[in-house]
Amino acid sequence: TEQTGVPVKVVTAASGQYDTTLTAELDKDAAPTMFQVGNLGAVNSYGEFCYNLEGTDVYNEMTTTDFNLKNEAGETVSIGYCYEAFGIIVNKALLEKAGHSVDEITNFESLKAVADDIHARADELGFDAFTSAGLDGSSAWRFSGHLANMPLYYEFRDDGVTEQPATIKGTYLENYKNIWDLYITDTATTGAALLSATGDQAEAEFGEGKAAFYQNGTWEYSNLTSADKFGMNPDDLTMIPIYCGVEGEEKAGLCCGTENCWAINKNASPEDIQATLDFMYWVVTSEEGTTMLAEQFGPCPFKNAKTPENVFFAAANEYVANGNYTVTWAFNWTPAVDDWRGAVVDALSQYTTGTGDWSTVETAFVQGWATQYANEH
Repeated sequence: TEQTGVPVKVVTAASGQYDTTLTAELDKDAAPTMFQVGNLGAVNSYGEFCYNLEGTDVYNEMTTTDFNLKNEAGETVSIGYCYEAFGIIVNKALLEKAGHSVDEITNFESLKAVADDIHARADELGFDAFTSAGLDGSSAWRFSGHLANMPLYYEFRDDGVTEQPATIKGTYLENYKNIWDLYITDTATTGAALLSATGDQAEAEFGEGKAAFYQNGTWEYSNLTSADKFGMNPDDLTMIPIYCGVEGEEKAGLCCGTENCWAINKNASPEDIQATLDFMYWVVTSEEGTTMLAEQFGPCPFKNAKTPENVFFAAANEYVANGNYTVTWAFNWTPAVDDWRGAVVDALSQYTTGTGDWSTVETAFVQGWATQYANEH
């Protein structure tokens, strides 16, 4: 308001009450001009209220449209203004100690070569390749959710899927197996011990320098680097894509997604719509706005975005800037997500302990999807 002379009123919803609050506010005479529409469910609920943002000044400042949402008519109804990323977190100092560098890892083949070498020399080096791929509930979501995104993303990309499919084919499950086998082989924790291995355990293994690779996300940065937790040197850390042997993956970026998306109320007056567009443009281009975005939200897909202090965010931005494709969050379309993931974890557990074979995982993945989709529809 001080900067632009435009009076701004912000309504904050209580935790978990955003939908209820937004529905009530949109019914009022002085309805909000700007609100969040962060996923396809929200597009279905509020799309009719959303202004088409394509071609606006703020839209033209974007470096990628991967995080934007469209309605059935193909109009851009909300734009992603910040995002999170996950991939394989790397301790560059340990790699160097083992005689390797992060630059030599460009695909699954090279990742496996480095990991195999470190694992073979673990006793001599004093650290292993991967942290424990724990299947305890505190850790398993990394594999039934985030790692499972890899085969889903590539299948949906190939098949041009743009909405939740009733069935999936499992085209890339062999690639899922590639990376899972690497996780459970080139590590100090194997077999049945993985069933009770926790998320905290994996984090500590990485934080204490016992492993060079750790699959997780940008949100791990503060735990790994803060003095009261592990105190790692940010300069030693980076994040690389999850490579699983897909053709062309040398051009992959990190797995990035968001539910943080701005929308504008198309029923507002033309003056209010323009004022809101001006405000959004100011946020993504001005010194104050870009500083606030970098400090409070992390990486932002805009031309004037500042580099966040979080090195994982910086890595995500660098892949985008270099023209690598973003591996988007295909798992957002999982039906009955907790039930589907639970069955995948059970199958991974059987496979990992030798009580089931890989076909058990394929069944949980493919049949499980069809079953859960049918249950929901």
